[in-house]
Amino acid sequence: MLAYAIDFHISISDPVQAFIVAINPIGTSLLLFGLAFYARRARFFYPILTLTYILNTVLLYLNVIYFREFTDYMTVSTMTGYDKVNQGLSGSSLALTMPHDVLYWLDLVILILLFAFRWLKFDKLALPKKTGFAVTSFALMFITFNLAVAEMDRSQLMTRTFDRTYVVKYLGLDFFTAYDGASEWHTSSMRAAATKSELKDVTDFTQKHYAAPNKTMFGAAKGRNVIVIHLESFQQFSIDQKVNGKEVTPFLNSIYHSKDTYAFDNFFHQVGQGKTSDAENMLEAGTYGLPQGSLFAQLGSDETFQAAPAILEQSPEKYTTAVFHGNVPTFWNRNNVYPNLGYQYFFSQPYYNHSGDRSMGYGLKDKLLFDDSVKYLQHLQQPFYVKYLTVTNHFPFELNKEDQDPNFKTTDTDDSAVNNYFVTNHYLDQSVEELFNFLKSSGLYNKSMIVIYGDHYGISNSENKNLASVLGKDPDNWTNFDNAQLQRVPFMVHIPGNGHGKIEHQYGGEIDVEPTLLHLLGINSKKYVQFGTDLFSKHHDQVVAFRNQDFVTPTYTSLSGTIYNNKTGQPANLTAAQKKHTDAEQAKVTKELSLSDSLNQKNLLRFYKPDGFTPVDPSKYKYTKGLQKAEQIERDRGVGSTSLYSQNGNKSIEGLYHTDAPEVDDKGR
Repeated sequence: MLAYAIDFHISISDPVQAFIVAINPIGTSLLLFGLAFYARRARFFYPILTLTYILNTVLLYLNVIYFREFTDYMTVSTMTGYDKVNQGLSGSSLALTMPHDVLYWLDLVILILLFAFRWLKFDKLALPKKTGFAVTSFALMFITFNLAVAEMDRSQLMTRTFDRTYVVKYLGLDFFTAYDGASEWHTSSMRAAATKSELKDVTDFTQKHYAAPNKTMFGAAKGRNVIVIHLESFQQFSIDQKVNGKEVTPFLNSIYHSKDTYAFDNFFHQVGQGKTSDAENMLEAGTYGLPQGSLFAQLGSDETFQAAPAILEQSPEKYTTAVFHGNVPTFWNRNNVYPNLGYQYFFSQPYYNHSGDRSMGYGLKDKLLFDDSVKYLQHLQQPFYVKYLTVTNHFPFELNKEDQDPNFKTTDTDDSAVNNYFVTNHYLDQSVEELFNFLKSSGLYNKSMIVIYGDHYGISNSENKNLASVLGKDPDNWTNFDNAQLQRVPFMVHIPGNGHGKIEHQYGGEIDVEPTLLHLLGINSKKYVQFGTDLFSKHHDQVVAFRNQDFVTPTYTSLSGTIYNNKTGQPANLTAAQKKHTDAEQAKVTKELSLSDSLNQKNLLRFYKPDGFTPVDPSKYKYTKGLQKAEQIERDRGVGSTSLYSQNGNKSIEGLYHTDAPEVDDKGR
């Protein structure tokens, strides 16, 4: 309880969570201590119990020290690998100790004294034979009860495992360690048995599947900064949508229709249980998420990637790469995955002010994220590849009254999630507009390519019928086909000064983003293992695979084996030739997902080195002192520094950012 409250900062939002946190150490502790009861005699019982007790305390305290340095819990691979422990505890362990740490060891001292002065005495009587079994049975029953209550409060806790903090919060540190150990063993066994020859099927597929770039688009944004804006839970239907006569997202609409924007109106999310992390993986690593759980959370700590951040850092332009995110670094295991992707900087929760009402459920509000990130962005060397992960437009779409636009009135359906969704959509739109205004005032706008995308659905299938009337559809006639069509999310590539932008109608998905962006930057993607194809290519594959093996094409949508005609929305009456064609498309989707799973689960990319690409060394990237690192590079480069700060005469440009967020006083800057 001491560690939960003071060192791990476990958040409790309701009485159920408080109850879970209070009971979760009990079952696993009883299970461990119960092992001593099988040794019925005192000379075995007490040493086993004492050793178990000490080891459990050591496990807790090592995690406390590690958490203070890294804001994360120690995995089994971290504990068993000295290099990782040394890497994780980069500072002195002594420097990480706190005065209250004595309380973690005080119980052992008290017990020793009680036995030494014989206030407690050893019981030499042999224990009944059934005692060990009884304690184990009760412990397992208690753990099962704990699991059931945890699942009620946080569904899919174990299948998605999006954050270690949640596993510890709901099930305890011992359970997390055991679960992590079992997962590590399973992964290690699978990867140990993998061979280089298994990679050939993957490379044969991706090389054959490769689509050569469109010559008119290749290098269209060469040398520009790349600014990726991640629109959390934002769906395509919000673009150009009006509610009570007002546009929900007037600024994003203007970007969508701009002559400098290539916008895609048939672009689908393809995430599985990994949700946002799956989207990030597809956009930057070019592979699909896992059939269950999150690749980032389950495999990402030791995964080999050949991702966009590393590719761009090694390009002739030598991009600087960074992520800005106002949530904890452990969410989706990003603090361990981003080094493997090759990200040089990760500015997460510890870098931002979260006092008062500045944060909501999933982190810093979007307007504040964009505003507060300027102090870090201005010190990055150009060209840079940066990603902003917004969070305010996340279910349950709650927003404080003072953050809402009084001139925007949302829908009046019976579903609060639907009503609130458009409110947070509108707030997100205002946030992006403020960022664009800063890009223009700082001079970044004309030197950048701005990529805007939605990561996954916001309104779930179970709520789509409540949304139907807003979209002008009859909820009584709503079908699974309609659900599938709503999986469209925005994808816009805004290149200021281009002037040739338009709304593109070809079908595509998140898996296609990496080759598309690389080609726009003048980098051919052919030598890399990527399952998507360039959206601008004449040979682009328009079969969009969903993680559950359904798929959609310009003509048909396949859902659970039923083929729908996209024009009618009804099951299609296929000719023999058409059925053969759709069967071939289904076989390709199944094979593609299977090969991606094999690649990821067996970590086959460790066997593959593209010409001119240096494998990522994650030990190079530490995120605890990002600002100091960027400032040191500025000093080292001197007049050769290309950061905004240096180009502004070594003066801050934070004053150029203007926001109407109530937490910020622009005049005080």
